[in-house]
Amino acid sequence: MRLTAITLDCPDPPALAAFYQQATGLRLHDASGADFAGLVGEEGGLLIGFQRVDAYVPPRRPDQSVPQQMHLDFAVEDLDDAEARLTELGAGRPERQPGGDRWRVLTDPAGHPFCLTRERADG
Repeated sequence: MRLTAITLDCPDPPALAAFYQQATGLRLHDASGADFAGLVGEEGGLLIGFQRVDAYVPPRRPDQSVPQQMHLDFAVEDLDDAEARLTELGAGRPERQPGGDRWRVLTDPAGHPFCLTRERADG
């Protein structure tokens, strides 16, 4: 068994795909449209998908009334630089930051939390 895709619910798949495309440099999948958009690397691999949910309610982290259910982690060289670039693209920065200097929690434009972690020297 091989994991081929991770798909996030959202109200606007093309807009959320555009955010992550600008953030990661991944390319838009050929089958992307109004109700589903996907991003893939140059050599295929794991697809990050975004599917339309008309009654979408964003997670309310850290409040569990609408739990996050999952989040993505991204390794970056510099936490401050990555945070600044991503907030310019539309990411939010929750007040509660439990990671100290080790990681940062941000939210994408649809409200999904994701973490930036320091890239490790050993890969």
